[in-house]
Amino acid sequence: MSVSVLKQKVIEAVDSSRETILALGKDIFDHPELGYREERTTARAAEYLESLGLDVERNIAVTGCRSMLEGGSEGPTVALLGELDAIVVPDHPLADDQGRVHACGHNIQLAGLLGAVTGLVTSGILPRLGGRISVMGTPAEEFIELAYRESLRKEGKISYFGGKQELIARGYFDDVDMSLMFHALDLQGKKALVGPESNGFIGKSVRFTGRAAHAGSAPEEGINALNAASLAMMNIHAQRETFRDRDRVRVHPIVTKGGDIVNVVPHDVRMESYVRARTIEGMKDANLKVSRAIEAGALAVGADVEISDIPGYMPILRYRELDARYTENMKLLGCHDDEIVDGGDFTGSFDFGDVSQLMPTLHPMTGGISGALHSIDYCISDPEAAYLLPAKAMAMTVIDLLADDAAGARALMKDFRAPMTKKEYLDFMESNNRIRVHRNIPGS
Repeated sequence: MSVSVLKQKVIEAVDSSRETILALGKDIFDHPELGYREERTTARAAEYLESLGLDVERNIAVTGCRSMLEGGSEGPTVALLGELDAIVVPDHPLADDQGRVHACGHNIQLAGLLGAVTGLVTSGILPRLGGRISVMGTPAEEFIELAYRESLRKEGKISYFGGKQELIARGYFDDVDMSLMFHALDLQGKKALVGPESNGFIGKSVRFTGRAAHAGSAPEEGINALNAASLAMMNIHAQRETFRDRDRVRVHPIVTKGGDIVNVVPHDVRMESYVRARTIEGMKDANLKVSRAIEAGALAVGADVEISDIPGYMPILRYRELDARYTENMKLLGCHDDEIVDGGDFTGSFDFGDVSQLMPTLHPMTGGISGALHSIDYCISDPEAAYLLPAKAMAMTVIDLLADDAAGARALMKDFRAPMTKKEYLDFMESNNRIRVHRNIPGS
């Protein structure tokens, strides 16, 4: 059976399940859950996979699930991923009563993933493929609720705040040779953007400690921790001209606690930030400068400061051979050259970047939505383009890799050398997992 026939069978199978896939995407959208809390979403994905006759391992990293599709012969393993979590956008018209909403399109990813699996399973083509397909619903892509995730870490439930980081550490990618997923984006009428590159980041959680005093009658007896934080942010701004343009550095701190009551000198002030850059060296350089700026703010007013560095995400790398295969499949599905954008520059971050440091990866952006991600304007404008088109293209790309005794995957892996080994990756992560305390208050 030729590759073109295998692909046509998958296309027909996805089309036959059109209404089921669209309903699944809407159901997930209607029940948003935040990272490491995606209990219902995990159950929904697992139940769907089980309805296809598959065995499912649940709660692989607090939440999340995995299933394995077996081809007809031994060969490489390709992972298909979809993310489970939502984001908080309180003013979004479709947000729930806690402000949660799928305004980053993860419900599209997950339904698209399950649509691709539906095509591969119900078409009956798996015996014609070599190797295996690891299907994973991955938790906690959005790097939010840091206090909650820190509580999970203290309880020993996680080691890392990002879901794919945690899955890497737990060994769920040890037997995977390459990984594929897609992400929604407002493409202004285009069908796909192939080959995005993005920043990585290091997270920072900062606590300034001063001395409380009556703000009206005896401010001189206090040490104003809010002033320390304000100076720290100004110091960070003063560093911006020292960041190299090619590193695409972004630093965006926020104060999460500015004091307790207005007539008491703030003595406990909290700040969070990301330090983003396009390269690992750029991340390290910028993070050093930001830490120095924070320390100086505390020193200026005599406050203590505790700086917690948190392993963030790695820059996402591009693998052009996989991009080319996905592009060709989009064309086979009727997309024209001018509907497919080659390459993209994103200064945001994806935890899929961590996976891209360890193996070849595919991470196209697909259309079907309008409005910026994480905004009140985000909406699904074309369900067909959002859910079904990428589901077909991802399944077709799997066929390219695993048909003919996995000839495509074997050729790709023949001379491949990962930018980082798993050990090097985990060592780097741990190097960014530290707490430094600078004491300036006498006797503290």
